[in-house]
Amino acid sequence: MLQKLSIRNYALIDTLEIDFNKGLNIITGETGAGKSIILGALSLILGQRAESKYFFNQDKKCVIEGSFLLADELLKPLFESNDLDFQKETLLRREIAIDGKSRAFVNDTPVNLGTLKLVGEQLIAIHSQHATQEISNSDFQLLILDALANHQPLLKNYKQEFKQLKQTEQQLKELQQKTTEAKNKQDYEQFLFTELEQAALKNGEQEDLELELEKLIHAESIKRSLLVGANLISESETAAINLIKEASSQLNSVEKFDPAIAELSERLKSSLIELKDIAAEISAIEENTEHNSQRLETIQERLDLFYSLQQKHRVSSNAELLAIQEQLSENLNAILNSDEHLAKLQNEIDQLNESLFEQAEQLDGNRRKAVVVVEKEVGSALKQMNMPNAAISFNLAKQAQLNINGINEVQLLFTANAGQQAAPVGKVASGGELSRVMLAVKALLAKHTSLPTLIFDEIDTGISGETALRVGEVIDALAGDMQILAITHLPQIAAKGNSHYFVYKHEKADKTTTGIKKLVPEERVNAIAEMLSGKNPGASALQNAKELLGYNKQSTKLP
Repeated sequence: MLQKLSIRNYALIDTLEIDFNKGLNIITGETGAGKSIILGALSLILGQRAESKYFFNQDKKCVIEGSFLLADELLKPLFESNDLDFQKETLLRREIAIDGKSRAFVNDTPVNLGTLKLVGEQLIAIHSQHATQEISNSDFQLLILDALANHQPLLKNYKQEFKQLKQTEQQLKELQQKTTEAKNKQDYEQFLFTELEQAALKNGEQEDLELELEKLIHAESIKRSLLVGANLISESETAAINLIKEASSQLNSVEKFDPAIAELSERLKSSLIELKDIAAEISAIEENTEHNSQRLETIQERLDLFYSLQQKHRVSSNAELLAIQEQLSENLNAILNSDEHLAKLQNEIDQLNESLFEQAEQLDGNRRKAVVVVEKEVGSALKQMNMPNAAISFNLAKQAQLNINGINEVQLLFTANAGQQAAPVGKVASGGELSRVMLAVKALLAKHTSLPTLIFDEIDTGISGETALRVGEVIDALAGDMQILAITHLPQIAAKGNSHYFVYKHEKADKTTTGIKKLVPEERVNAIAEMLSGKNPGASALQNAKELLGYNKQSTKLP
């Protein structure tokens, strides 16, 4: 349950702390006093969007804290799955900076708003007067049945598989589209691939041929230079070899006199050997260098093929052409394998459909059992709230196509009077009737969930008198199983509370603030009397207030 709510710097609130109790907590106050502000602050620690313009002081950050007492460990798995420390006394905190940036914490551990909302939804549910129209929503109507059917694991698994089905169907659709497109251009891609394959491209071949081409083009000048080089080394009278031989002979004659000369003599001998080898290789190259017009033509044709293909594909190398060839090969293989892939996806879809229809049938059966319970218990609650002839019924139809919730389409029907034909609840129920139907549903849902706290924000819209008394009794009974916070303008409901809080405006130094206080017995009598007759209530109003509070019956209610 919610133990304490602390609000700092929000809307008309400078600083406010509220301690709540078990059972039914009543919140009253004049219209515009700030009851909705307190709810707005509470919604912030439940993960709702924050706006900095609602700051009381624009120069300070806003801080909202809610302290919750968790009676059992049912929520422990939720905390553990989100890497949060589970504590019996759990603190939710929200901070909004001046620049609008928001931070959220669970037990002092920073969390994102999604996690904060996830935790908050398991702690508190807020039902506002505007949410009454929710009863007309088919998704909410189905949610009622699912809650009573108690098949959440089955429903969760169904929704996961349904999501998988839609993803697989999308994959199949995309693959079919790609396959159609690929087949439309298959002939052209096959032509391109064959052309590249027949070219027998090799990495590095282009560079080698371009080098050989240059050699053939300049064969005569290469041969001439080689002949001159060979002559200078070994053929002429002043050839390098002859000169080195003579130098070597001179050093050899005196090497015995100096070790250094001997070393130099050996180096000359080595140089002579190297020069002879060079001369021989030059001669060999020269002999093999010749202008071959046929080979020149062959190389030129081969290179022209390369250049033509590169221009066609808008690339600059054989390596890039080979990459294109590989991609074309993959595309063509994909077409060959596409039928197999399509068949595989279709098989997955068929299996998922079969599994989903089986689960959908189970969901349908469970919901039909739940319909009986809901119709009976809601009908009983409506009778308790002064609607003796009111009844609800569910039109639970089976559809041919699966949807996210199964194969069911639901419509909640309502009749307020005996002999009146049931019709969609949103079309025939008045505001007061809708409030009571929604309250009956919420009470039923509360019995079948572990939600510790439920907030009613003017759930009593459109009712008064004896009906208000009956509604108060239902809310009071509900508070026996969970904590209820009820914002109301009806004295009949306010009098049922175990604790009563009064919201007021305070003006000081040209500044309006919202405050709240827990009423003591005398204050509570006066507050109820004012709700009955207005400001400055008379003796009869005070007496009626005491009667509503049960003072004459030695009530054991705590003020």
